[in-house]
Amino acid sequence: MAQNGVVVLVGAGDAIGAAVARRFARGGYTVCIARRDAAKSQRLVDEMTAEGCKVHAFSVDARQEAEVQALFDRIEAEIGPVEVCLYNAGSNVNKPLLDTTAKLFFKAWELACYGGFLVGREAARVMLPRGRGTILFTGATASVRGGSGFAAFASAKFGLRGVAQAMARELGPKNIHVVHLLIDAAVDSDAIHQRMKAAKGIDASDIPADSLTKTSSIAEVYWFAHHQPRDGWTHELDLRPSVEKW
Repeated sequence: MAQNGVVVLVGAGDAIGAAVARRFARGGYTVCIARRDAAKSQRLVDEMTAEGCKVHAFSVDARQEAEVQALFDRIEAEIGPVEVCLYNAGSNVNKPLLDTTAKLFFKAWELACYGGFLVGREAARVMLPRGRGTILFTGATASVRGGSGFAAFASAKFGLRGVAQAMARELGPKNIHVVHLLIDAAVDSDAIHQRMKAAKGIDASDIPADSLTKTSSIAEVYWFAHHQPRDGWTHELDLRPSVEKW
């Protein structure tokens, strides 16, 4: 069983999710990484285990209520009490309005908003009897601004922001800290490097220093938010590099 509590990371990929996993493991937490295919996290699990970290990987579809419920039940029963939960899943869909099908629109909402609701609700279910916990949500520029081509993604992220606000107002008085982090930036990751290369021909080596937000910086913000004293809780925090226009 975990000695310092468990952090559950849902939608934890190789960028933000991996950085948060490393930061909380370094702080003494047992890390549970959950994504649709747990095998994709095996390399990270092997690396962290070799470093002496306690880490586990689970397969879960965050859009399926029964799977989300089973995930939390299993972790609570087999690993330890969930102290922190991060919902990091989302599909950054950029399509012209007339190319945005009903199916695409629904899938974007289902992953970014509905999945966040399910995970947040189940995290609250196990935290409330203990009277403590932190629930974290990853937001984006699209959480507060509907840009051209982002009707599906922005609607989903706006919705997740509303879910997080409602949860914070309900759960805060019960000592559950709910945090929504607005990442108003491109994240310094392989996926973004590839996107920039394809769209503008910019090689990763040509990107100016500190013009993208590092995943380690995002992880530090989540670590900071989790450790805020009760008399000074932050619900929403925006994060961007100094050169970002906003």
